[in-house]
Amino acid sequence: MPFGVVLGWGGFFVYCAWRQRRQRALLSEGDSAEAGGGAGKGKHGERSSVFERPTRWLAVRCKNARAVQAALNLHHAVPCSWEEGQVETSAGKLFVSRPIGGWVLVVGPGLPEPAEDVDDCYRFLRKLSRKLGNVQFYSVNRVVNHHAWALLEDGQVYRAYAWAGETLWNEGFVTAAERELGMVCFEYGSEVNGFASREALAADTERINQLAGRWSLDPAAIPASSWRSQGIVGEVSQARLY
Repeated sequence: MPFGVVLGWGGFFVYCAWRQRRQRALLSEGDSAEAGGGAGKGKHGERSSVFERPTRWLAVRCKNARAVQAALNLHHAVPCSWEEGQVETSAGKLFVSRPIGGWVLVVGPGLPEPAEDVDDCYRFLRKLSRKLGNVQFYSVNRVVNHHAWALLEDGQVYRAYAWAGETLWNEGFVTAAERELGMVCFEYGSEVNGFASREALAADTERINQLAGRWSLDPAAIPASSWRSQGIVGEVSQARLY
């Protein structure tokens, strides 16, 4: 009987120890899932991207954000963090990032929309490129699959394409990056009907960020470590911008 009592108590303590370890393991798994399960998050709960796939942006090959600010004629410009900049752009302002790998990003709805006036977009980009050199423009509306991309150097259009229910702008030779990604560009006046055409338009829309990553930078892939840096946010004067 004494041996049975000792054996019983020993089994009880073993069970308690096992249960405690199990609870700790479950808590650890829960913490890991919470840290890694959010959209756009990576290791240790950090977001893997600063931007959440913007709808319009510029990439300018430049090492001076102030030079980009001056070329855009932004007024009431103030330093701000990346997160603050995203909030401010919702009010129609433009956010100018610090240089990243030799590129400055400009994000915000204050940039011209090709679907509204592609000529305004063309004039704006040429004017800016004359001042800054290599300027790239991207625009995407994932609801209706409108999209545009352009690459200019010293005021000259190297490559540009814009679609908004029809081809609005198609200039220059198709680049290697476009071919590798399978981007489809329709000629002016092309009849675009059928499931295959709609699929091609949707695919182009989703590959805009990949094209940006080939040509310069994909804003949606900027690491969270860049949060610590500051950019510039300012108000846009439409009359001066275009």
